[in-house]
Amino acid sequence: MRRSRMAYLPFVFPLLAIAEISAFVAVAHLIGAGWAFLLLAGFTLAGFALLRQEGIRGWRHFQEAAAAGRPPGAEVANSLVGLGGALLLALPGFVTGLAGLALLLPPGRIVARRGVERFAERRLGGGVTGDLFGPRKVRVHVEDTVDSTVVTDDVPRQPAAAIEGEIVR
Repeated sequence: MRRSRMAYLPFVFPLLAIAEISAFVAVAHLIGAGWAFLLLAGFTLAGFALLRQEGIRGWRHFQEAAAAGRPPGAEVANSLVGLGGALLLALPGFVTGLAGLALLLPPGRIVARRGVERFAERRLGGGVTGDLFGPRKVRVHVEDTVDSTVVTDDVPRQPAAAIEGEIVR
């Protein structure tokens, strides 16, 4: 039987607290306690400002996609990742701040958005996620199949072909 991930939360939060305290002590040792507090306050204020901005931008992109008749799932996933990054940045701490910053920068945002889409596909199924995110692009490799009992040297072998398309249903 698979254990729920929620069962690990009592262990994650104390470890996160220890990591945050250790990171603060290390930064305070490098640049001084006053500057460390100012840097921490700057991260938190930037996170709160970005929470509002990401929320407004996400809502605007969702409305544009709905008005244009496009599936809004990509915009929603991108907004969720942006809001998560801004929330992590707003939490006081250097570890959560760096994680939030990683989610707000384009490479981390793209990876996290794909993770959100895969999570939604696993939880909701292919039909619903097709409506949310649009048709999936696939590439199918077709290889020639020859029965091993009928193989002769005079049969010309065809190279493998690739078919690109979209899954509609």
